[in-house]
Amino acid sequence: MKKIFAINAGSSSLKFQLLEMPTEIVITKGIFERIGSSEAEFTLNYNTVKKHEILPLSNHQEAVDHLLEVLVTEGIIKTLTEIEGIGHRVAHGGEQFQDSAVINDSILKTIESLNHLAPSHNPVNVIGIKAFQSKLPDTVSVAVFDTAFHHTIRPEAYMYPIPFKYYEKYNIRKYGFHGTSHKYVYETLLKILNKESGEDRVVTCHLGNGASVCAIDSNGHSVNTSMGFTPSAGLMMGTRSGDIDPSIIPFLMEREKLNSKEILDLLNKSSGVLGVSGLSNDLRDIKSAAENNDERAKLALNMYANRVADTISAYVSHLGGIEALVFTAGVGENSSMIRSLVCKRLAFLNLKIDDWNNKNNETFLETDDSAVKVAVIPTNEEVVIARDVVRLGF
Repeated sequence: MKKIFAINAGSSSLKFQLLEMPTEIVITKGIFERIGSSEAEFTLNYNTVKKHEILPLSNHQEAVDHLLEVLVTEGIIKTLTEIEGIGHRVAHGGEQFQDSAVINDSILKTIESLNHLAPSHNPVNVIGIKAFQSKLPDTVSVAVFDTAFHHTIRPEAYMYPIPFKYYEKYNIRKYGFHGTSHKYVYETLLKILNKESGEDRVVTCHLGNGASVCAIDSNGHSVNTSMGFTPSAGLMMGTRSGDIDPSIIPFLMEREKLNSKEILDLLNKSSGVLGVSGLSNDLRDIKSAAENNDERAKLALNMYANRVADTISAYVSHLGGIEALVFTAGVGENSSMIRSLVCKRLAFLNLKIDDWNNKNNETFLETDDSAVKVAVIPTNEEVVIARDVVRLGF
């Protein structure tokens, strides 16, 4: 048995799980929030214990130092040498990384060279890697890229219809994200069905505050996905617009006197479900308002469901049909309303769900006479990270 850390570093956060592998048992998990503040929050869960602290943390290194100290003082591990591997989520692997990679100086430099493709994510991911390296320099570390699963997408699906020189000069193309989540739920579906790759064509829907859809062929390869050059593309999301007419951008910049940062903030932080409803980015709030006849809340729900269903429909065409549809992530796993609205729009596929199964969040929602299986599978990106550490690091 090996103890493996799965790490997800954000700009002011550090999410972690310590897993026993290969059993995939979670030993402990938690999160640091508001790193860089005199009142940072630290939450740790293990066994039946929940530890919560408010403490000053000026940077990620201090968070890592505190975490490792607590693991020993709480008796979760006896010594740091018990930690045999660390997997780090890295948002963007560009075209260089088509799989996860064991981290060395060269790999780390290449990851840093991609910072311009994910300026809000990759630099912070690198900070997390370096923070753990300083405390556990001899421990195997693996970078697990959100984009890697989508490297099987063909050029006709990943290229943009802009002058080709910009692909050559800046590597502007569709990359896709949420790859670890799409991979996990696809593999879990096959396991539940006791099937091997090569049998089913599947569309997976990662629907959270950020959202994407992925078409996976019968070989288990991603053939298209809705996020693009950045995670702003594709579906309407909690606060992100997703795909819009590009001419809207200069129009608003001119009329509203917005600079490039302000227009990106508008599209990423003030749009989507929040922007349309004017209420919230949380679909639970929107559902409640819609039930009270708020017209903009109803509009937001229908727009959201339309865009998810439209994308699924396109991907069914790409695959030449599907055997299964999977919902995952916060909205996908918990909102029977969204699943129902989406599936009703897919009735032309002879896809039918049972209302009782849907309302009770059963694993499989379809009726006996549905031509397509419809599943709800909780995602677990940390397990994918830990699996890759074991696969590549030992």
